[in-house]
Amino acid sequence: MVKHSPSSMRAFFSRERFGRPQVLAAILLLVFMAQCLWLIAHRTPAVEVNSADLFRVQEGLRQWHGKSIAGAPSDARIEAGTLPPIEIESNQGYDPNHSPLWYLILSAPLLGWHGSPQASAPPHWLWLERLPFLLFGTLLGASLWYVARRLYGNAGGYVALTLYCFSPEIIKSSTLWSAEPEMGAAWGAFGAIFTAIAVAHTLYAPREVVFWNWRRTLLLGLSLVLAIGSQFSLIIVAPVALGFMLYLAPGRRGAVFAIWVTASAVAFFLLYFSYAFQSAVFWQGMRHANFWEVTWRAFAMRGDYSQALARLGQSGPALVLALPVALLAYLLWPRTRYFGNSAPLLVAALFLLMSMASPHYPGLGFQLMAVPFLMLFVAGIVADLLESKHRNLALTCLWTLLSANALWNLAELARIRQP
Repeated sequence: MVKHSPSSMRAFFSRERFGRPQVLAAILLLVFMAQCLWLIAHRTPAVEVNSADLFRVQEGLRQWHGKSIAGAPSDARIEAGTLPPIEIESNQGYDPNHSPLWYLILSAPLLGWHGSPQASAPPHWLWLERLPFLLFGTLLGASLWYVARRLYGNAGGYVALTLYCFSPEIIKSSTLWSAEPEMGAAWGAFGAIFTAIAVAHTLYAPREVVFWNWRRTLLLGLSLVLAIGSQFSLIIVAPVALGFMLYLAPGRRGAVFAIWVTASAVAFFLLYFSYAFQSAVFWQGMRHANFWEVTWRAFAMRGDYSQALARLGQSGPALVLALPVALLAYLLWPRTRYFGNSAPLLVAALFLLMSMASPHYPGLGFQLMAVPFLMLFVAGIVADLLESKHRNLALTCLWTLLSANALWNLAELARIRQP
């Protein structure tokens, strides 16, 4: 048994690791979780499970029990009389947007459920079904705070996390309240981008690149498979991550490609593993997958722009009001135009463009995934403003905006009543 000296334990629990910033971030995340639990609790006690939720859970449980591969046609699906959604039925029984990994995650909390899930279920069915996405939502918030604090200091971390914790869109997506289960994909996409950036910043050290970075490489592979496995069209994250790595380490392109290829191989292996290593089903699933579903005509539709703005408004009044100011500061103030601010803005812009080009299901996922990057961009601009000669004015506006946003969101939650 390994024994740790008192000095090593004190180092682990040092103020750098568990100081005031970490405590305040933990409090904000607890408030976020409390809002999510409130929203889940105020659903109808006699849970009426909609057909889409029921299909997802049944597919995942059948694979967990070794009866079939989720999201692929099977005799077990026919015997159970399960009716797949129209997009799957019209795609020869294959899910065009999700791998089995998505179904396995969704159904994992219900592995202990006795019997087959039905359209009417006890209240704790709802809690179990929402549990993975509440966890993903909390982890994404923690990741956002960590990245913002590393990039912009404590002020940036607090701004990003406060915007996140009181965002109606984030709370609804973390509880599946009139929202698709996309938080896992959002966390995977966010993690893939910033893990790639973190890896690139370590490549100038005189060490063996792949072996020294094996933890970050593995994390990058896990992030990629979580993103792509939860939404096939997020394969776009892989070349974006590679582009950032090449930009940040132009003198180490060989190392960049080695790490990126290794991480991609890890993601590919795990994606193949989610198909239970059944090669025929895997290749058929890839052949029927929609990796690039773009409708360019959508950009000529005026209603698509108004719909995108309306969805962005669900992210919270504070973000809607702060974003134009942040964009104006970015355009007019050269000090703000550095990589730490530009990277999240570029990724957010890409996701917003993809959401408009895919006006139906994949687009809704891209819209959600753009939100944390927009919050990060706003936090970076605010951190710059707080270091300028206009600090007092910026601080007053910031406190007013964030406080009003939090109170408004809590008031809206308080108005929710059980039907």
